[in-house]
Amino acid sequence: MRAPIGFRISNRRKSLRISQAELARLVGISPSYLNLIENNKRDIGGALLQRVAQHLGIEVNSLDGSDEQKLLQDLEEAYADPMVESLPFQHDERRQLVAQYPASAMAVARMHRAYVDARSSADAYAHRLRSDPLLNQMLHQILSGITAVRSSAEILEDVPDIDEAERHKFLSAIGREARILGDVARSLIGQFEVTSQAARTVSTLREIDDLIIERQNYFPQLEAMAEELRRSVEMQGPFGPAVLVDVLERQFGVVTRIGGRPSVPDFPGQYRFDAESGTMWFQGTTTLATRQFQLARLLGELLAAEVMRQTLDGAVLTNPASRRLAARALGSYLAGAIVFPYAQFLEAAEATAYDIDQLREKFGGSFEQVAHRLVSLRRPGAEGIPFGFLRSDPAGRLTKHFPLPGLLLPNSGHACPLWAIYGAFRQPDTIVRQAVRFSDGSRYLFLARSLQHRPGSYRDQPNLISVMLACDVRHADRTVYGSGLDLMDQSADVPVGPSCRLCPRRACPARQEEMLTPGGEASVTRLPLIPREFGLGDLG
Repeated sequence: MRAPIGFRISNRRKSLRISQAELARLVGISPSYLNLIENNKRDIGGALLQRVAQHLGIEVNSLDGSDEQKLLQDLEEAYADPMVESLPFQHDERRQLVAQYPASAMAVARMHRAYVDARSSADAYAHRLRSDPLLNQMLHQILSGITAVRSSAEILEDVPDIDEAERHKFLSAIGREARILGDVARSLIGQFEVTSQAARTVSTLREIDDLIIERQNYFPQLEAMAEELRRSVEMQGPFGPAVLVDVLERQFGVVTRIGGRPSVPDFPGQYRFDAESGTMWFQGTTTLATRQFQLARLLGELLAAEVMRQTLDGAVLTNPASRRLAARALGSYLAGAIVFPYAQFLEAAEATAYDIDQLREKFGGSFEQVAHRLVSLRRPGAEGIPFGFLRSDPAGRLTKHFPLPGLLLPNSGHACPLWAIYGAFRQPDTIVRQAVRFSDGSRYLFLARSLQHRPGSYRDQPNLISVMLACDVRHADRTVYGSGLDLMDQSADVPVGPSCRLCPRRACPARQEEMLTPGGEASVTRLPLIPREFGLGDLG
C-alpha cells in the first residue's frame, strides 16, 4: 500500500493557508500536476519532494511516507483481525485515516496492540489451566481448602453451644487451611507470572521493531563510534579477524579459541563469549566473515557500552527482555558499522552498482551482513538506495525484517508465497530477482538468495535461511540486478500481495488463506502453507 504522501502535503498546505496554485508556482510545477500528487495519483520524490518540504516548512521524513508506513502496517493488521474483518471497510479507508486523522489512527493501532497482548495473555492462561497438571492440582487444592474452611466456619456459625475445646479445634483447622491456601495461591501466582513473561514475547519484539523503524535503522551516535573504533583497530594493522583478536587480548584480556568444546556444554550456537573466563569461542567450521563480525561486535560492546546505554535509555522498552534484545540488535548494528565503514561502503556500493558479491569480497563480509548494511545507508544527505529487508527460515517464518516506505511487510501471518524469498530455497546459491506489482500499482524489485550456515559436524543438520532485499522499481536501474530487465514493461511483473489475507487478488492460484472482503465474503478456504513469527537473529 502506498503511503499517503499526497494527502499529507495537502493537509499541510491547507493548514498554512497556501493555495494549490501558489505552492505549484513555488516548487516549479503545474497546479494540475500538484493536484494529482495531492490526490496520491502521482509519485513524488527526490528534489521535488525536498522543494515541497522546504516551502511547507516540514521535514522530508514527515512527507516521504516513512512516518506513516509503520502506522499503515499496524492498521492493516488491526483491520484484518477476525473480530472486525467482516465490516464493510472502504478500499483506501486506512490510508485516508492515517493521512487525515493520524492521532485517531494511532489510537486504533495502540488499542489493537493492547487487545492482542491481553488476548495472548488470556490464551496462555487458559492453555495452562487446561493442560498443566500442576496447575490443575493447585486449583484442586485451593477448592478443597476453601471447602474445608467454609465447612468449619458454618459449624461455628450454626452451632452456638459448642464447647470451647471444640471451638478451638475448628479455629485451628481454619487457620491451618488458610495458611495452606496462602502458600498454594502464591505458587499459583508464580506459575502465572512465568506464563505471562512468555506471553509478552510478541510485545517485546514489537518494541524492538518500533525502535529500529522509528530511527529508520540509522543510529548516528553508533556510526560515529564505529568510525572511531575502526581507526583505532587499523592503527594496529590491516583490519581483519587477526588484528581484532590481538586488540581484544591486549586491551581486555579476551582469549579467542577456535574449535573444541565450548565452555558451556551442549551450547548449540556457532560462537559464544564467556565473560567469566574472558574467552571468545568459535565453532571450528565458522567462516572468517562470521568471526570478523562477532569479534567486531564484542569489541564494540566493550568499548561503546555507554553510547549503547544512552541509545537504549531514549527508547520505549517496557521490560528487561526488550532491553536485552534491543541491546543485542544495537550490537549487531555497531558491528556492521565497524566492518563496513559508512562512507567507504556507500562509495563501493555505488561504484559496483550494489553488487552484493563484489561488496562481500571487498569487505570480507557475508551475503546477509552486506544486505543488512545496505538497509542502514540512511544518513541524511548521503543516502544509498532505500532497501527493505526480510529473512526467512525454510518453514516460511520471517525471522527478521525492516520495512520500506510504501511496501507493506506483514506484521503477522505469513508473506505472499509468490515472493522471491521463498523461491530462493528452490535455487540454492543463486540470486533470484523478481519485478513485482502490487494491486495498488506499486512496483518493486525483489532480490533473494538462500544461504546455509555451516554445520558443526557431519551429524548436524545444515541451517538454511533465505535473505531478501526489496527496493522501488524506480531504483532498479542503479543496481546490477536491473540489467537486462525491461522495467517499462509491466506485463512481465509478477502480481503479488503482502499476504493472502491482505491480498485482494481473487484469482491468484497461490492463495493459501481466505481473502478478507467487505461484508465477510471470502474465497475458498485452504489450509495455511507458510506460518510466520518474528524475532531477532544475529548476523553470521
